Amino acid sequence: MKAYFAGGCFWCVTPIYKIYGVDKVVCGYSGGDEINPTYEDVKAQKTGHRETIALEYDSSNVSYDKLLDIYLANVDPFDGEGQFIDKGFSYTLAIYYQNEEELKIAQNKIAELEAAEGKKAQIALEPFKSFYEAEEEHQDYYLKNPDAFEKELKESGRVK
Repeated sequence: MKAYFAGGCFWCVTPIYKIYGVDKVVCGYSGGDEINPTYEDVKAQKTGHRETIALEYDSSNVSYDKLLDIYLANVDPFDGEGQFIDKGFSYTLAIYYQNEEELKIAQNKIAELEAAEGKKAQIALEPFKSFYEAEEEHQDYYLKNPDAFEKELKESGRVK
């Protein structure tokens, strides 16, 4: 199965899922209409796409519900301008649902979060339309560039 989440900087959210039984995490772009967008254009807010991760998972090992719990625990769901120091539409949050069941699960998770926190979450719920894989240098960035990745996490404010 697959799931698609925009969680801000895709470098920063990729390794989170690797430890939770997800078979594969791919960095890419979703949400916009431009075909085959580039990192530079997405980052420059020219495409209508968000940095997105595609998760390939076995639902007998990890549920969609659990994937959403992990997602919500690793983003700032109340920041409508982006995530941490990364600002702009391409860094805003979105859950791209593929069917009514995923939509209902996401709506319930967001409603629970809003009730618990007493404020409105800034997470777009959009039907999945397409996913464009990011350039190779963005895949598994944390493994290829561990020092730069650690610096990015600290400078972004995701890790203290």
